[in-house]
Amino acid sequence: MLDFFGAIGGAIMTPLYYIISVVLVGFHKVLGTFLDPEGGSAWALSIVGLTLVIRAALIPLFVKQIKSSRNMQLIQPKVKELQKKYGHDRERLAQETMALYKDSGTNPFASCLPILLQMPIFFALFRLIDQAADGKAHGVLTTQLAEDFGQAKIWGVVPISETLTGSWGDQWSVVTLAAFLVLAMTATTFLTQRQLMSKNMPADALTGPYAQQQKMLLIVLPVVFAVGGIAFPIGVLLYWTTSNLWTMGQQFYVIRNNPAPGTPAAVAKAERDKAKAAKKGHAVDGEVPGAVDVQEAPEAPRAAPRQQPKRQTRSQRKKR
Repeated sequence: MLDFFGAIGGAIMTPLYYIISVVLVGFHKVLGTFLDPEGGSAWALSIVGLTLVIRAALIPLFVKQIKSSRNMQLIQPKVKELQKKYGHDRERLAQETMALYKDSGTNPFASCLPILLQMPIFFALFRLIDQAADGKAHGVLTTQLAEDFGQAKIWGVVPISETLTGSWGDQWSVVTLAAFLVLAMTATTFLTQRQLMSKNMPADALTGPYAQQQKMLLIVLPVVFAVGGIAFPIGVLLYWTTSNLWTMGQQFYVIRNNPAPGTPAAVAKAERDKAKAAKKGHAVDGEVPGAVDVQEAPEAPRAAPRQQPKRQTRSQRKKR
């Protein structure tokens, strides 16, 4: 049984080893032309380059995640109506809720897709870095390159393959950098989730099961990364911190430029657009540039019309 699961794991991890090693070695070859090929800086920047390539490849999934998250927010009033109507019947409530998700094209699990798809890559990189310290080759990372990678030191003092727990009380340079990266990884995870809840969720979505899920993630994810990060090699911490920074920046751009309707971010964007239009002299909210308010410029009083003389008969003229 263990051999069976081991074979499945190997079948999944082997392609990932090749993908990761191809990108990693490619960046290292380019950076090695002007940096020390055996130095930690070239390998550390190669990990950053690997992260950017992976996150760029996941942009379509991120767009899908944003759309699904927006749909989840917009249908929350309908979800609450279903809860009031079928709150006494959990089975019927679940059926009606799933039907609502299907009709609105919403996938409640789409928000987890980017992070779920990153996990195999994350574990593959973890094993690649961990075993590189012993000179074990993976993919196109040859034995010689694996040894160089495993022994590379950032700034000449911090081994990329070292962990915080493995150097506690022994190498304070490793402890300092690892602790900094763990804190940065935890903080960026928290701020990214907080940014979503505070700026891109309507008031109706701040209550109910979806809101509770988001609040739980706000607490659970940073704790998971903080606890797990203690045992991660420096290279893996560098990967995940860079990935979190990408996520935070990417989400900030989307929230600022394409916010969900009825959210604080949408109100802020409308105000910015209004101010920008007014600054350029464009019409704002249906107004016509240069139009004069009739109340501010009252109409001048008109002159009394000239009375034409009445036509008189000959007898009337004689009387005069």
